[in-house]
Amino acid sequence: MKKTLLAILFGSALVLGACGGKEKVKEENVNTSETAAVDTQQIIQSKCISCHGENLKGQGNFPDISKIGAKLSKKEILDVINNGKNGMPKGLITGDDAEAVAKWLSEQK
Repeated sequence: MKKTLLAILFGSALVLGACGGKEKVKEENVNTSETAAVDTQQIIQSKCISCHGENLKGQGNFPDISKIGAKLSKKEILDVINNGKNGMPKGLITGDDAEAVAKWLSEQK
């Protein structure tokens, strides 16, 4: 019974992961000004909420970052994204994606 349940959960995760990848490709064909906002939200949904919670208000040992812009500048947030801090691994988001997320988070006050 446990093996069946694990197989179903694993299979569901694979299907959901594959669908998420297709959405990003589809959205990249949209006009650039619209894509930036959509991509930032998609990155946050795929990379941040699993630890920081659905509204980025923190959960468990992970901090509330919903208003992190009131405490840290874009440069400081980007440094945390690039180099990690405490339990956050470095390089979870990279390049232009990291820049966009840092900018968006710095505006959350």
